Amino acid sequence: MAPQDRLDRIVGQIARSMVAEVCSVYALRADGVLELYATVGLNPKAVHQSQLRLGQGLVGTIAAGSRPLNLSEAQKHPAFEYLPETGEELYNSFLGVPILRAGRTLGVLVVQNEAHRVYGEDEAEALETVAMVIGEMIATGDLTGLSSTGIELDLAKPVSHHGKPLSDGIGLGHVVLHEPRVVVTELFNEDTDAELARLGKALSSLRLTIDDMLARGDMALEGEHRDVLETYRMFAHDKGWVQRMEEAIRNGLTAEAGVEKVQSDMRARLASVTDPYLRERMNDFDDLANRLMRQLVSGDAAQRGKTLPDDAIIVARNMGAAELLDYPRDQLRGIVLEEGAPTSHVVIVARAMGIPVAGGAKGMVAMSDSGDAIIVDGLDGHVHLRPQPDVEAAYAEKVRFRARRQAEYRELRDRVAVSADGQRVTLLMNAGLLVDLPQLDQSGAEGIGLFRTELQFMIAATFPRAEAQERLYRSVLEAAGDRPVTFRTLDIGGDKVLPYFRNAPDEENPALGWRAVRLALDRPGLLRTQVRALLKAASGRQLRLMLPMITELAEIDQARRIIMREVKHLSRFGHGLPLALRLGAMLEVPSLLFDLDRLMASVDFVSIGSNDLFQFMHAADRGNALIGGRFDTLSPPFLRALRATAQAAERHGTPLTLCGEMAGRPIEALALVALGITSLSMSPAAIGPVKAAILKADIGALRSLITARLETGATDHDIHAAIREFVDTNAIPV
Repeated sequence: MAPQDRLDRIVGQIARSMVAEVCSVYALRADGVLELYATVGLNPKAVHQSQLRLGQGLVGTIAAGSRPLNLSEAQKHPAFEYLPETGEELYNSFLGVPILRAGRTLGVLVVQNEAHRVYGEDEAEALETVAMVIGEMIATGDLTGLSSTGIELDLAKPVSHHGKPLSDGIGLGHVVLHEPRVVVTELFNEDTDAELARLGKALSSLRLTIDDMLARGDMALEGEHRDVLETYRMFAHDKGWVQRMEEAIRNGLTAEAGVEKVQSDMRARLASVTDPYLRERMNDFDDLANRLMRQLVSGDAAQRGKTLPDDAIIVARNMGAAELLDYPRDQLRGIVLEEGAPTSHVVIVARAMGIPVAGGAKGMVAMSDSGDAIIVDGLDGHVHLRPQPDVEAAYAEKVRFRARRQAEYRELRDRVAVSADGQRVTLLMNAGLLVDLPQLDQSGAEGIGLFRTELQFMIAATFPRAEAQERLYRSVLEAAGDRPVTFRTLDIGGDKVLPYFRNAPDEENPALGWRAVRLALDRPGLLRTQVRALLKAASGRQLRLMLPMITELAEIDQARRIIMREVKHLSRFGHGLPLALRLGAMLEVPSLLFDLDRLMASVDFVSIGSNDLFQFMHAADRGNALIGGRFDTLSPPFLRALRATAQAAERHGTPLTLCGEMAGRPIEALALVALGITSLSMSPAAIGPVKAAILKADIGALRSLITARLETGATDHDIHAAIREFVDTNAIPV
């Protein structure tokens, strides 16, 4: 039977079984248009002619939100849009459901009646089940060629996408589409008890495979990737998830179809959620559902790797961390994600395995085909699909050049960073996860200038217990040996919201709101627990504590009282204490620029948080793409603020470090050293390039150049251009 005939027969059967006067199927085309593919009750001439955009009309609203609509008076709904060619003005009641496949909306299925009525829950459930069948037809290509428009997705032309760099490195290889989902061919069960038993057996096997994964010998025994995998064990025992699947089976679906229905429902409901924690939880559940379906179909949760190319680059909307471990590491060259964030579980595990990752590559799954040539640049987030020969050749050379440069940087690893004219510079690294620590030795960093303690909280399902915090901090100190480590106290709030933290306010300007030290002082129990864990972990060593987002000196005094209370508590009960406790503050709020002398006198050290300080000084959200490149970090106002800070630190003998993105960019790092900031903390990968530039530079000459420009009223971009010319003239590698 031809696809069109099959679809026409399906809508006719639905209309008869639901006593509906209209039944219609709209398919979502590659260009984002919903096209009427089949109908009973509407004007048949409208098929393949009637079209709606995503979000347009009731059908477009359903597709955009992936949520059903059940209306007794459809024409009174604010989203209703009349299409004269369809003749649907006669019909009042309306039930529409999204056609979903693995959580992705492929179209909309609609029934309508002239009478005013609200369709029952059983009818809505039945329509959703039928929509699953139609979703399979669309996804497997059964409807290909029905559209009179002839619009198809072009899978041959080169595509370049600028995403987000998530894990360092460059990978050249061929696409492996991450399609863990099993195609469900049997939707309706004949024996409910037997299907429930199959589900129970598959769940037991799934839990065993997760236990085996945790016991693998090729992953480090400690680290955040272990915590990530532990969450899978917890989710696999989630009673709510299991109950929803069992309910779907009792409603007549097979075990596989029940798993898929619950999975699609959850993904559709969370499709519009922007909270990164909740989206990460959805990815975890997606992973488990996919693994569970493979258990049901084949009894094996890990079927990958048998036909994997030797240069595989995984392309996925998103994926669970455990799914990544199903692929053989020696064949992976990179990962491309349509979603993903630096704290995504899969990214954390990828970094632990040394795999380049680029995220934010929207639409890449739809545009890719297995076996396509692809390049993933984890350094700047670029993804090149089916690249032109010249692009491929350029990246191959880039990989070779990177290998040569990395070899040069490795040779510099043990050299002290001293400029050509004798200026000593301390190069430290930023960290926040245990997987970062091996790079202390690899990069040649002289210590950790910023350890972001909040990352442990962001990847956890609940507040990390004091014992877990203490273990992490002790591991960091042991890895550092005799090198200094500066721990920043918990910096949550703003864009780092913990969903399990109750009573977090909904703020219009979270970056300027209840965050960092402000939150810690208002919830001293959090700070006390963390400080106690840090003090115990640093027993017999020096402990450097840094307070973030300080706005006024009273906040330092208040935090110091809390810290000293914990020191006394541990001393009273005989616990070991640090040999020395150094308390510092981050300078990232401009108000402190007008109180620099008192600031330098009140703390043991100061760190400039250049990212926040710059955005607050320029009133420019650094995450806003519209203004991200509008202001120059080497502008005269910002450089004068940095110079004044360095001069104040020198007057008081207070150690000063800058930790922020500009420290890791060679040109800006040279400018910072010339201003008198001779301790820089950056990403580990940036240490080699920055050190190479410093070794070749005459800092005194550069200082004279910058000072002259600042004192003669240079325009905003003059200084940057002058430093670039200085670098080029003196053949300084940047």
